[in-house]
Amino acid sequence: MGRLGFSTTESARLLLLSVFGVLLLSVVLAEQEGENLSGLSNNPDKAIFAVRENGTTCLMVEFAVKFLVPYDVLALNGIDLITEQASFTLPRGAEIEGKCGSTESEIHISWKNNAYVLRIYFSKEFRDKGIEVWKISKVQFVYDTSETSIFLNAYNPGKHTASTHRLSALVTPAGRSFVCTAQQTLTLISSDHQKGVTVSMYDIQIQPFDITSDFIFSEPYKCITDQRERLEETLPLVLGLILGLIIIITLTVYHFHLKLTANQPQLPRDRSMYKNM
Repeated sequence: MGRLGFSTTESARLLLLSVFGVLLLSVVLAEQEGENLSGLSNNPDKAIFAVRENGTTCLMVEFAVKFLVPYDVLALNGIDLITEQASFTLPRGAEIEGKCGSTESEIHISWKNNAYVLRIYFSKEFRDKGIEVWKISKVQFVYDTSETSIFLNAYNPGKHTASTHRLSALVTPAGRSFVCTAQQTLTLISSDHQKGVTVSMYDIQIQPFDITSDFIFSEPYKCITDQRERLEETLPLVLGLILGLIIIITLTVYHFHLKLTANQPQLPRDRSMYKNM
């Protein structure tokens, strides 16, 4: 009986290990990986990142990003603190991680051995009239003021996290990519005494859901700022064409008027000449 009990216990353990192995294998097979495609861009400031699941692109981000981060330094008197501003951009050689889901996705971009980490979270939702959209629902930025290549003479240096609150940015119809040349600016509140960190994105094309072709964005949805700028560029041209057309029509009518009046008999202006008629 003892040998039978031992055998049954071992069999149960083997069964559990087998189930665990299958689950682990399924996780590995569904593993999501990040790819840096920035070398494909001719713009030295623009980065291109993709998250892939099972060899298929599920999230793509193409943009240039600039950070403006306030931090404290000790004044010359050695007592007071003054605030400096560190300005830097997102490097093209950053490392990528991400997760894709049907209603929630995210991308993590890190550099300088995780001294800096930019996390962007996306979500889907239904709005009025049942229209499905996606948006950026949260942005976090981790930075280390002990990183002396950016933060010079920082007081009490260390890591801080800046986050948005109740964010709803870049709202885009589902199945389309967001496109915007104009700058889009977000303000994050830092754990460093509630300082405001500015994250500015421009030359943007983003799609976190419903990518149907590998490494190819879906139909673009242009931001309102770009639409307005395009209208401002084309409006003078349209008005010029309308004005030119009005001038041409006016000259044409005047020309025909002259021809018609030239063919009509001229009545004498001197009333005395009527007697001879």
